[in-house]
Amino acid sequence: MQNYPTHGPMPADGPKVIPAATVVIFRKAQAGGPPELLMVQRAKKMRFAGGAAVFPGGRIDPEDRDLAKRLAPESDPEVSSARVAGIRETLEETGLMIATHERIHAGEAAEARAMLIEAGALEPVLERYGWTLSLDRLVPFAHWCPPMDGAFDTRFFITDLGTGAVDIEVDATENTRLFWSSAKRTLQLADEREISVIFPTRRNLDRLALFASFEDACAQAGEFPVQRICAQEEDRDGETWLMIPDGHGYPVLGQPMVEVKRG
Repeated sequence: MQNYPTHGPMPADGPKVIPAATVVIFRKAQAGGPPELLMVQRAKKMRFAGGAAVFPGGRIDPEDRDLAKRLAPESDPEVSSARVAGIRETLEETGLMIATHERIHAGEAAEARAMLIEAGALEPVLERYGWTLSLDRLVPFAHWCPPMDGAFDTRFFITDLGTGAVDIEVDATENTRLFWSSAKRTLQLADEREISVIFPTRRNLDRLALFASFEDACAQAGEFPVQRICAQEEDRDGETWLMIPDGHGYPVLGQPMVEVKRG
């Protein structure tokens, strides 16, 4: 596999990628059992992952970087900017406000979402409602980037809602459906062709299915320093596979290209 930098931005002579963030949101299952994760089903018309079920997230905007610099001036700007983008995109896509010191009521979150969509930035929303962010509640989990121009260079975070007594509502523009499901059940839905999942989502669901709780996920994440993962094609006994390197905490490293769904 070709080597790409494991940390920081892509070098100038590397692929022209788009920095982005994704948030895996946990809640306790009401009937017990493994935690449930919030999944977003993308509209088929979308350029990236059209029709697929993914975790909330999107690209990092300049306003996210400005806000991150003010909120966490001593932190790695790439990580703090991704955290802000993940929080903003989650509110925009799902109506759920995460990682605040304050307890957010459903009505406030709905109003804040409308304001965010109109303003196009998170900072005016925080100022309007007096909310303060707790960026460290987004725990670094992974960093994925396909080695090609135009790809999303995506940092994955995990966060926990606890009981999960929340109101969510699909935005009906980029997405068509929101649902809560355990990682194992989501993989089953993909195998049954009830939903579609792209390669990075599937590999992360494989990993998330290992955990009986959010605390388990945090513990395993702490064992594997977050480094950029670049999946690449390999020949295996005359068949082309898409593979990721070992050593990042993933129980499944790849699958045949004929089975791969890509964004």
